[in-house]
Amino acid sequence: MSGTSATPRAGEVREAPSLRRHLAARGLDGMTLLVLPALLALLALFVYPFIYGLAVSFAPKVGPFYANYRKFFSDPFLRTTIWHTLALALPTTLLSILVALPIAFRVRLMRRQRMLTTILLLPMTLGTVLVAQGLLTYLGPNGWFNRILLTLHAVRSPLDLTNNYWGVFASLLLTGFPFTFLLTLSYVSGIDPALEEAAATLGGRAWDRFARIFLPLLAPGLAVTFCLSFVQAFSVFPSAVLLGAPAGSTHVIAIAAYQAAFEQYNYSLGSAIAMIMGAVQLIIVVAVLASRQLFYRGPVAGTKG
Repeated sequence: MSGTSATPRAGEVREAPSLRRHLAARGLDGMTLLVLPALLALLALFVYPFIYGLAVSFAPKVGPFYANYRKFFSDPFLRTTIWHTLALALPTTLLSILVALPIAFRVRLMRRQRMLTTILLLPMTLGTVLVAQGLLTYLGPNGWFNRILLTLHAVRSPLDLTNNYWGVFASLLLTGFPFTFLLTLSYVSGIDPALEEAAATLGGRAWDRFARIFLPLLAPGLAVTFCLSFVQAFSVFPSAVLLGAPAGSTHVIAIAAYQAAFEQYNYSLGSAIAMIMGAVQLIIVVAVLASRQLFYRGPVAGTKG
């Protein structure tokens, strides 16, 4: 027979595999080493602070190990911060997605897509503090918005749009929309237009095409977009102080954690509030990611070509 035999001949010594081959067989090669810097950064910037904060939260100044958590949930002023934060984060996230969807569908068909996308992304570059300062001038009692309404005789007195819930809502919407729109546009652009054209050829109406083709394909992507936008909105802090009522309707959980740690110098309670904040976010994210299976169980999105 032609060819060489894989079995060693008599008298030959089989060469032991080198350490490099041994590690490569288990997925540990040169390419794997490139992950180590990111892994070390993850451990240093997330895992260690999380474990340290969790340990500090169970070391209260007085009382049993769970005293901080008992204090938070037994104090109505602290406990309601969860609902105040959810009342801001959930509506702004949902509204951002609802507004971003039709704009993304329109932008994907435009020739000058980059120009419009750049304009829509401008609020993201301004920063939360600058946007809040601008809204104080624009939405204030003597701001342009109220002056226009008064000039048009649309209202009899200036609307109260700052130092309350609506000022923070507007700030979160302006700063969070560009991020939501960018993610939504990427998912919408990834769907093959031929799918819509085929449905239109078969007589499908616009709403039917959206509900039966686009929505199932977009559901996984929209769920991820919702989660990322929600986490960003849930951590609201500067706008809640500058545009809201920190002692009232916009006393969000981030403010409670800051006050406990840096005004009362109770770092243990501040860490406990931060842990509760993370737990609430995790519950919402897990619920949303689990619910996306109700729409579609196939690939994440359609592809072009």
